[in-house]
Amino acid sequence: MRTFLLKAGALTLGTTLASAVYVTAHLKNPSAPLQPAVLTSQQGVDGLTITPGVRQGDVQPVTSTYAS
Repeated sequence: MRTFLLKAGALTLGTTLASAVYVTAHLKNPSAPLQPAVLTSQQGVDGLTITPGVRQGDVQPVTSTYAS
């Protein structure tokens, strides 16, 4: 039982140290923006207009999710 506890402790300590090394090597860039820029309306290919947001469609609502 004692060897199992030693192995579990060593594994825990090793994992903690590896995580700490990884985190310190991948620090956040302080000059990065907190949120990405929002898209504005842009004219795409074939006259397609790309805009951000969610719009209601002209389709029938789903009233059942049953599938045979």
